[in-house]
Amino acid sequence: MHKISVASLTDLPRIVEIYNQAVLSQNATADTVPFSVAARLDWFNQHDANQYPIYVCEDESKQILGYLSLSLYRDRPALARTAEISYYVDYGQHGMGNGSALMQHALEDCARIGKKVLLAIVLEWNAPSIKLLEKFGFEKWGTLPEVAEFSGRLCGHVYYGGRV
Repeated sequence: MHKISVASLTDLPRIVEIYNQAVLSQNATADTVPFSVAARLDWFNQHDANQYPIYVCEDESKQILGYLSLSLYRDRPALARTAEISYYVDYGQHGMGNGSALMQHALEDCARIGKKVLLAIVLEWNAPSIKLLEKFGFEKWGTLPEVAEFSGRLCGHVYYGGRV
């Protein structure tokens, strides 16, 4: 059973821990240096539960298994109905439905927060993320080839979009 809720500040250390797993993997984010909780505080505070929420997925013992954020996209008035979607699941919890539960909840909540379009910007080699997006009807809308570099390996960014 997955319990999805809006993140609180007390969830931030676990959110950062999960994100840093992705940073260290060099497969799921273009960040290359792990973050401290203090360094992610401004990011957390830029998310408002009524416009750009961060959701957490918890198990029965209230352990956070993953999170999903909806973020401001390009900060221009005409793009207010669009948000960037990002999601990260603890690497020990992959393949257990946590990402799907977060995605389903976020899509259902879009009407409440006034979002009509979601964009995901993923590394082209992040097959699990692409699979999740396609499962929920997102389509590939564009590619920026070889824009990221990890220890000499080049990787593109792929834009996936979905209308809610």
